[in-house]
Amino acid sequence: MSRGQADDVPLTVKDRHAAIHTEIRQRICLLDYPPGAQLSEVTLAEEFGTSRTPIRRVLARLEEEGLVQSVHGVGTLVTDADITELQQEYRLRVELTALTGRLDPVMPGEAFLDRLQSLIDRATEMTRTGTPRSFTELDMDVFQTLLDLTENDPLRQILERLYYKTKRLWLVRAIKAELDLKEEYRIFLHELEAIQIALHSGDLEAVAQLQRAHISMSFNRLLRHRD
Repeated sequence: MSRGQADDVPLTVKDRHAAIHTEIRQRICLLDYPPGAQLSEVTLAEEFGTSRTPIRRVLARLEEEGLVQSVHGVGTLVTDADITELQQEYRLRVELTALTGRLDPVMPGEAFLDRLQSLIDRATEMTRTGTPRSFTELDMDVFQTLLDLTENDPLRQILERLYYKTKRLWLVRAIKAELDLKEEYRIFLHELEAIQIALHSGDLEAVAQLQRAHISMSFNRLLRHRD
């Protein structure tokens, strides 16, 4: 189930549905459910200990987000992660990221800076022992953390949808050994360290521009290795 939920705190129905959605979305982005995989309502309902109705709602939401598609007579299938089809979404993500420093920005407190330092520590270890999967998990945590720097809900929702729709592209290329992983890890650590410096100086627009630049460069590296 999703991280951050205390074991002794009962979940509301809404929270439980959100947790199921987060878990299935993560499995898709980590390729546990690879492109073309069929997702069974019955199997998922049994796994999560619920009826098929909430599973059906979760799958409908994932379809709206472009991660699965319902095929008549076949069922619910995980969509492909094709860079040619996702170029427009990736470019939109690049441009919208820059807005996080201007639309309802949130100046971070000590707790946020501590979270960021923990992520930097993980990224440092990643340069020595990282794997494509562990890097993707770290990147997801970084994305969700930095998303807290804006309180603009429409922007947050759009960025979250674009992030998870495009995230699989990197992991697919990494698994195919089409990327220099050590260089990818080094670049990522450098980005986080630069963001940390900008945050300590209180420059949220610089943070947003750093994110935008690194997303753009990552996209260009992926384009160089397109099929």
